[in-house]
Amino acid sequence: MMDFLIGALNVKTLTMLFAAVAAAATVLTLAMPLVLVNPLDKRMRAVALEREKIRQRERERLSQENQKVKLRQTPKQYVQTVVDRFNLSKWVGQEEARLKLVQAGYRGQAPYITYLFVRMVTPVACFLFALIYPFVILKFDQPATIKLGICFFAAYIGMQLPLLLLKNKIKRRQLSIKRAFPDTLDLLLICVESGMSIEAAFRKVSDEVGTQSVALAEELMLTTAELSYLPDRRQAYENLGKRTDLDGVKSVCMALQQSERYGTPLATMLRVMAQENRDMRMAEAEKKAAGLPPKLTVPMILFFLPVLFIVILGPAAIKVMALQ
Repeated sequence: MMDFLIGALNVKTLTMLFAAVAAAATVLTLAMPLVLVNPLDKRMRAVALEREKIRQRERERLSQENQKVKLRQTPKQYVQTVVDRFNLSKWVGQEEARLKLVQAGYRGQAPYITYLFVRMVTPVACFLFALIYPFVILKFDQPATIKLGICFFAAYIGMQLPLLLLKNKIKRRQLSIKRAFPDTLDLLLICVESGMSIEAAFRKVSDEVGTQSVALAEELMLTTAELSYLPDRRQAYENLGKRTDLDGVKSVCMALQQSERYGTPLATMLRVMAQENRDMRMAEAEKKAAGLPPKLTVPMILFFLPVLFIVILGPAAIKVMALQ
């Protein structure tokens, strides 16, 4: 067998093998940019599209037209029908739900209608699952009160599950913004000191910071659009603070409002705010580091100490058992 393999691996075979590997590597290298999808480009195109829709909305508002502007595609027809029939907009807080969705990065009417539909469907689905699987399939033998209690508890979990998932999405998005925000303020400071306006600085920084935080780049571009087309610039800064719901971003937005109102220098304000946000990020990291020892106490007791006792006392126990 070895002689056959050595005989087969001649110069011509090796040349063909290396040529095939090189050709496959070349095809893979050329095809990778076409296969990989850049989420930043997709989000930036979506934000640019929304900017055009904001412009259309403001023009229609100024011309006193009563037509509604759609910022997103309409939801599914059956979802819209169910939400309207059961009047779910009054069952769930309308403004609070919209604000939560915006903070999670979902804008427009379609995510709002879908969220209401999911909050209605998940309790029913969890209730039916708790009613059918344990008591029909597994035949769980318990009193009727316990069965009903389990079913209602499952329905409550299903009611809270969409809200928990939405809060988790908001936290992950806020973490991404919080990590990139001090560097964003440094870039804004450089742009402002070079003579750019605040709109041009936001537009330039949104292109640069997108590699670090897509969510922050999206918020900056939306703020740029609102600064260009909203009649009150203060409202654009307030919307940025509401969409992010971060103390550092809200303080910067408040400082920007005061700067435009009283004429205070933007460069000095941005330098101070950048340093404060960097100090806040460092303090949060130190707080997490200080909280590690208490968190590691229970894992060490459960996993490290039993193994350590086995290693130390194991040989002695083996010898005692051998002597007996």
